[in-house]
Amino acid sequence: MSVKKITVVGAGHVGATCSQLLAQQELAREVILVDIAEGIPQGKALDQWESAPILGCDSRVIGTNGYEEAAGSDIFIVTAGIARKPGMSRDDLLKINAGVVRSVCGEIKNVAPDSIVIVVTNPLDVMAQVALETTGFPRERVIGMAGVLDTARYRSFIALELDVSIEDIQALVLGGHGDTMVPLASYTSVSGIPLTQLLAQDRIDALVERTRKGGGEIVAFLKTGSAYYAPAAAAVQMAEAIVKDKKRILPCAAWLQGEYGMNDMYLGVPCMLGEGGLQRIFEVELDADEKAALASSAEHVRSTVAALKALEA
Repeated sequence: MSVKKITVVGAGHVGATCSQLLAQQELAREVILVDIAEGIPQGKALDQWESAPILGCDSRVIGTNGYEEAAGSDIFIVTAGIARKPGMSRDDLLKINAGVVRSVCGEIKNVAPDSIVIVVTNPLDVMAQVALETTGFPRERVIGMAGVLDTARYRSFIALELDVSIEDIQALVLGGHGDTMVPLASYTSVSGIPLTQLLAQDRIDALVERTRKGGGEIVAFLKTGSAYYAPAAAAVQMAEAIVKDKKRILPCAAWLQGEYGMNDMYLGVPCMLGEGGLQRIFEVELDADEKAALASSAEHVRSTVAALKALEA
């Protein structure tokens, strides 16, 4: 392992699952789990470390309420914040979670100024911007986790619909992390076979709509929380691509500087992840409907940023 330390901020369901996966995959020698709740990160980290002899992994998991142990971390995965409850949109979380992310990123800047930050806290695109502004890091080192999760949901639904292996499904979901996300049917295939040859348009439309509502579907079932297994797996896949310099092409929320005709905002686009974080943004060709959908999604992100600035004014 070339990475010495990865820190997960937030020891709730998403954060704790992240730390377990990071340790199990041995992506760092030490995995630090930080949370303000006394005893929670310590207890979960100890429980995870005690699973190491069974799982056969040597990554040390350490729980803490402060950031001293996180000093010098190579990567931070920020999951801290409140989760959605039934009837609550991602945007309802806005002001509370912005304050949390701003506080966390101030600590990150102090203890690990050369680190890479993967933001998971919702509303995702706006929280990534808060993280970028607070840390002052270059865009290559502040990336939002959204498209990996949204694309995984899309792929999982297609696999159910067609009764095929998820391994053979390639797909791409762009745009903001929310109901305006843009699953691209034109870039979706099953072992190279275009999805449009395998499913009627009305079934594709239904899968796209289910993908957009995927998080809410789980919230409705759980009633007292939101998804965490898939979000954690998505964040850890991004971390793995960076740690191993895999140069994976993954849909992530990136700070756009002219790409897709947009500036100074986070939006889900195809990104190459490897050593140093974001290595490249790919601009794919979109048809008129897809361009309109992406523009609409971007407008929703901009309006949420404006709403936050109004709340904090």
